Parts: sequence; C-alpha cells; structure tokens
Amino acid sequence: MDSAVEARYPRRVPALHAFANPARFLKIARPLTPLLFWAGVALSVAGGVSGLMLTPPDYLQGETVRILYIHVPSAWLGMGGWSGLAISSLCYLIWRHPLASLAARACAVPGALFAALCLATGSIWGRPTWGTWWEWDGRLTSMLLLFFVYLAYIALSRADAERGGDGRVPALFGVAGSVLLPIIHFSVVWWNTLHQGQSIGLTSSTIDRSMLWPLALTVPGFTLFFAGLVLMRMRAMLAAAKVEARMKRMAAQ
Repeated sequence: MDSAVEARYPRRVPALHAFANPARFLKIARPLTPLLFWAGVALSVAGGVSGLMLTPPDYLQGETVRILYIHVPSAWLGMGGWSGLAISSLCYLIWRHPLASLAARACAVPGALFAALCLATGSIWGRPTWGTWWEWDGRLTSMLLLFFVYLAYIALSRADAERGGDGRVPALFGVAGSVLLPIIHFSVVWWNTLHQGQSIGLTSSTIDRSMLWPLALTVPGFTLFFAGLVLMRMRAMLAAAKVEARMKRMAAQ
C-alpha cells in the first residue's frame, strides 16, 4: 500500500505545480479577465435596473427594500473574498507555490471594498428601518471586524513584501482570520438583535419571489465582477514582479 502511494505521489506534485505555473496561468487569465469582468458588469446592471424598476415595494419597508440587490451580493463577496484569501493562503502554506500567495493578496483589496460596501448599504438600509445608522449588533459588529481584518492583512502583506519576507506571516494571518466567517454567518442565530434573521436559504426564502428574482442576476454578476478584478490584480502583480526582476538584472550588469 505504501509503495503504491509513493509511486503515485511524485506524479501528482509536478502536475499540481504545472497547473499553477505563472505562464500557464497568464495564458488562461488574459482572455478570461475581460470576459468575467464585462459579464459581471452586464449582469449587475441588469439585476440592479430590474430591482429598481420591475419589482414591487415591500409592504413594510416600502422602496428602501431595493437596496438588498446591492447589499446582499456585497455581503456575500465580503465573506467570499476572505474565503478565497484563506484558501489561497492555506495552499501557499502547504505547497509553497508563489501563485497561491499572489492570489491571496489579489483577493484582499476587492474583498475589503465589498465589505465596506456591505457596511455602507447596511447603514443606509438601517436608517429608515431601525431609526438609526448604526447598531452594535452581532452581524454588523462582526462584519466591521472583518473589514478591519482585511485592512490589517493588506498592511501586513505590504510590510512583508517590503522587508523581503517569504509570505508565511500574511498567509498564517489569512488562515487565522477565517474564524470570523462562521461568526458572521451564525451571528443572527446566536444573538437576538435588530438585524433580521437569515432570509435566503439553500431550499427556501422568506422574501417573496416577485422581489427575489433580481438577486439571481446581481449575485452572480457581482461574483463574476469580483473574479475579473482578482485576475486583473494577479496579472498586474506578475507584470510588476517581472519588471522588478528585469531591473535587478540590469543593475547587476
């Protein structure tokens, strides 16, 4: 049994690293980046316009409910961005492939932007609904903490790069920060606060279908837009690293 595993293992590692090869990544990412980016923009615009013009107002919240078409996908990507960052960081810690570290750093800024957008739209939505711009409840507070953790990761990764670090410290921080994700998700269950409970599940939703369907456009639209931004940032980082390496070679001559 052990000999069979040892015989297969050497073939798996090169295959994995070949799949994550920067040259192969760029060959795939160049045509994929504009495709994801503009498909995301088109779906997001279509979903936003549909939510503003084609859906009825809520019987309790009135027209303010329409902010959910931005708030829900922003909240999803604020959490999903850190999930991608944490998975990439874990891959880097296990296999030490620099492309995984690059992917984690590329997820950080877009993830922070969507987390900030989630907090901003939540405050705007909460003002007429709760009568206040902010409430220190479980969901809002944990999401604010995630935003600060994003900022801390961005600062840490930049400091690590400037001092010539190997990226392990930011990667460890990326994995450790994922502890906030289940806290955010289950906060409305664990603490009884102003924030409403989970409205959309895997099999059912408390939102009427007449108002729910634009989310089927904005959620994948925002997600594709996010993926396009991440690929764009990864390509820019690879290009900057290539230029830096070339400048060092020229200086050494």
